[in-house]
Amino acid sequence: MKTSVISSHPLLQKTLCLVLLACLIAGCVTIGGGAQTAFAESAELSPADLYEQNVNSTVGITISGETSSRYGYGYTYQASGSGFIISNDGYILTNYHVISGSKTVTVATYDHETYDAQIIGYDESNDIAVLKIDAENLKPVNLGDSDTLRVGDSVYAIGNPLGELTFSLTGGIVSALSRNVRTEAGTTMSLIQTDCAINSGNSGGALFNTRGEVIGITNAKYSSSGMSSEAEIDNIGFAIPINSVKRIVTSIIENGYVLKPYIGVSVSPLSDETANIIGIKAGAVVQDVTADAPADKAGIKTHDVIVKVGDTDINDSNDLVQVISKANPGDVLTFYIYRQGQEITLDVEIGSKTESALKEEEEPQEEAPAEQGQSNQDGQQGIQGWGSDPFEDYFRFFFGY
Repeated sequence: MKTSVISSHPLLQKTLCLVLLACLIAGCVTIGGGAQTAFAESAELSPADLYEQNVNSTVGITISGETSSRYGYGYTYQASGSGFIISNDGYILTNYHVISGSKTVTVATYDHETYDAQIIGYDESNDIAVLKIDAENLKPVNLGDSDTLRVGDSVYAIGNPLGELTFSLTGGIVSALSRNVRTEAGTTMSLIQTDCAINSGNSGGALFNTRGEVIGITNAKYSSSGMSSEAEIDNIGFAIPINSVKRIVTSIIENGYVLKPYIGVSVSPLSDETANIIGIKAGAVVQDVTADAPADKAGIKTHDVIVKVGDTDINDSNDLVQVISKANPGDVLTFYIYRQGQEITLDVEIGSKTESALKEEEEPQEEAPAEQGQSNQDGQQGIQGWGSDPFEDYFRFFFGY
């Protein structure tokens, strides 16, 4: 899954990309969320105490998959990531992109035990996956409240950077909240930005607050493509707020499917030109309304501009997505709408929709996740060294690429 942020700053004219952080065993590759523990009230911990409290709840994840090169030569690859234990009977939370395309998934704990893991389910749009290992009396993490985070709060990550430096602790602060990131599939994620060191292999690991509670799932970092060494980017990492996926994780484990709040509209941002013409500041333009969905029943129509929901101003389509995602089915929200020169209000009862937590097995990819000497689709260097494909080694030898 590829993610990108567009910047207009003159120092960032070169291409920038957010890379999802799985890691090939032979080198780095970029690709492109009972079981829930209770909130814990605890005092602030030192970094050393936080590590001791949570390292046994952290796991390393290794997957194997099958792919083929552009020349049709098939081979097996391995990739690695991180995860964390969310129940004492073996449920584990990680990123979807860590296990995407896997044929086998292996989990390793801090005490050197290894387990074959079953994929219970995943939600690709939120980049989370739930695994299960056959184990008991494990130590789960405590889940915190990501809505209480403030810019400047200290945070810590435990994971497996590079797939080799296992169970590493890194620390930093919250650099920004609700940073909107658009994926290659067109989905926008609202992420925590941190200067905590996050590298390939950290994907799926926990981001902790100073009380030792999980408030995020590390999943991406900024990387540069074709930039000089003077312009290298450091310490811009991202994590999924834990509050945004708690309900989804619970639904996957308890129901076997993903349950999401739903109103049945597709929207797009209001352009500045249109906003100036109709005399409003911002909003989300309704492009389509699903027949008999909650929005349709409430009277929302195509071309309506949603400017506010409840107490939340809607400046773009992502604001609407965030408001709906935080609602519960059955909640009634007041929508403030601009329609043909008039401002109207409509009450919409939030519905729900279900999605399968496990899709049918996909065919192997046509190309390897990354190739030596070339930037893959997320802009990070691929496998360093030869040996992944003998046909490509032949061309590298004679033609020097």
